[in-house]
Amino acid sequence: MTNRRSFIQGLGMLPAALALRSVAAEARGSRLPPRLRPGDTVGLVEPAGFSDNAAQIEAAENTIRGMGLVPRLGAHVGMRHGYLAGTDRQRAADLNAMFADAEVRAVFAVRGGWGSARILPFLDWKIIRANPKLLIGFSDITALHLAFAARAGFSTIHSPNAANSWPEISWNSLWYLAFAGATPTFRNPEIETDDPAARERWRTVAIRPGQARGRLIGGNLSVLTALVGTPWLPDFDGAILFLEDTNEAQYRVDRMLSQLALSGILGRVAGVVFGHCTRCTAGVEDYIGFTIPELLHQYLAPLGVPAFYGANIGHIANQLSLPVGAQVEIDAAPGTIRVLEPVAR
Repeated sequence: MTNRRSFIQGLGMLPAALALRSVAAEARGSRLPPRLRPGDTVGLVEPAGFSDNAAQIEAAENTIRGMGLVPRLGAHVGMRHGYLAGTDRQRAADLNAMFADAEVRAVFAVRGGWGSARILPFLDWKIIRANPKLLIGFSDITALHLAFAARAGFSTIHSPNAANSWPEISWNSLWYLAFAGATPTFRNPEIETDDPAARERWRTVAIRPGQARGRLIGGNLSVLTALVGTPWLPDFDGAILFLEDTNEAQYRVDRMLSQLALSGILGRVAGVVFGHCTRCTAGVEDYIGFTIPELLHQYLAPLGVPAFYGANIGHIANQLSLPVGAQVEIDAAPGTIRVLEPVAR
């Protein structure tokens, strides 16, 4: 943990001159959440699963301190209610309290798991809309990102949770978005290696080449599809949809992509980026069904919009931090995501 904190602190000293602020930030003014600065207080909440032990919470606090920030734990962090971190109302109360607290500049999820969707009816959307702050996390936190995109009126950041590791790509991309208020272009790094597995890890594949612009919406495939038919999904018309998942057998990914197609969501987007489906295998010998790439081609190629897969998004090391709800431009052939507007002022 000490080495990780030192690494993050070192990266935190990157010169602010790297920030490329756009005029759009001034135009949108107060609707943008505030940028993070060294010494800022940020909230730590558990909207879903409970932490395994006190050490996991302490590790999350140390990671936040390593970013140069001051952690403030939600009142119910560390509680347990079944497999949840407190009751639905308790977990929602922590999130509401962080957005109501003028000293808190942003809110990090400690971890994911399951349960964020359960608290959506108990969130105080009036308080949240009146106090724009960056919400940061991923996996089950997708439910919050989607609901915020539908109800809050400002962007959030899909990135590692506070209790996860924060290697270079994850931290740098968060710094550009949350600390610098910049508009970077993201793509997988080019590596020189003779290891075919390493080359495959960083390779992006264009299902349909081309460029597309739109509001970046998405996250975890399982969580997103579980919200289809509810009032908590944002408008997907002209959006850039991004997806990832983990520990799902191929037939279940097929089923979820089918749900997005049959519900009309896939037919409304301007482009698609699929990250990684980590450990997504049937777990049987001599498997003869469709592979994940085959399924992606089956569902995405007929859309006629730019689409690619292999972006470093998902349950992987060095995942990108991405602005949910912000305008971006993708270029499928080189596998790039260009942020077109800042998410913090």
